[in-house]
Amino acid sequence: MTRRALITGIRGQDGSYLAELLLEKGYEVHGLVREPGDGPGPDLEAMAGRLVLHRGDLADERSLREAIAAAQPDEVYNFAAVSHIPASWERPLESAETNALGVLRLLDAIVAEGGETRFFQASSSEIFGGSGGVPQDESTPLRARSPYGAAKAYGHLVTGAYRDRHDLFACSGVLYNHESPRRPERFVSRRVSAGAAAIKLGLADELPIGNLEARRDWGWAPEYVEAAWSMLRAPEPDDYVIGSGQAHSVAELVGAAFALLDLEPADYLRVDPAAVRPGEDDYALADPAKAREKLDWSARTGFEAMVEKMVRADLDRLSGRDPAADKTSR
Repeated sequence: MTRRALITGIRGQDGSYLAELLLEKGYEVHGLVREPGDGPGPDLEAMAGRLVLHRGDLADERSLREAIAAAQPDEVYNFAAVSHIPASWERPLESAETNALGVLRLLDAIVAEGGETRFFQASSSEIFGGSGGVPQDESTPLRARSPYGAAKAYGHLVTGAYRDRHDLFACSGVLYNHESPRRPERFVSRRVSAGAAAIKLGLADELPIGNLEARRDWGWAPEYVEAAWSMLRAPEPDDYVIGSGQAHSVAELVGAAFALLDLEPADYLRVDPAAVRPGEDDYALADPAKAREKLDWSARTGFEAMVEKMVRADLDRLSGRDPAADKTSR
């Protein structure tokens, strides 16, 4: 029997990679989009004819209930979010409506349809914020430091509450930084890969950057959606920290990208104080032992390989070559 999945945020990095993965596994894939008439978007173009799109918005309870009633999914994956921390400070109410109350509305809609649908919530390492200790695991206290982190913490906790109260198969994946050529350029990983490629091609002469000392646990996005799928295959629902277990600084990210192109970072870097986020946690490191033990999941793509894939894809894109790296294999 063909399984059906509904993906919110299907046009984004994680949603599009998950759609590819589920189609490969024989699923019937549905996506929630604000305006179906706008088409599937560039990252879904190759699979557009195999997707069913439904109009819906995480701020609109009725649209969520209608989409779930129409799709009748066996699984719902929630990747829709106001996902940029600075944007959550600029639009804190929208961040709360989408990242917090949107999760609640989805869970309510699943309960209203009988509660048999399995649910994945894309949580975030930002829920830990300034917890202090590293690495972080499933027992780390939640101390978010931004509207984004606080809203994600609510979504994380309410998923667990509905799991307990309604006996739902509901899981939160605490996803650490995961990157790809599909990552928007407002994120530092793409800002670096695209900036280095632009400098190499003579399209730019500097790279503005924020806090070079911030350390992050970076991974390859297609592998992280595999973790999400694995959570809904497990015998029991639970929450998992998903990361590589290794941290690298922004300076290391820049160094790796520039080294690939035989560029010297010091010749092009410009520290931009406006890009420094006040009060941000400057050291995020996952302990993914539970996912490794219970899901048999671990990150496979190393830091340098991840950087190379992104830089090569941006070189192709900016030089006008076929950006086939955007469809990078898992």
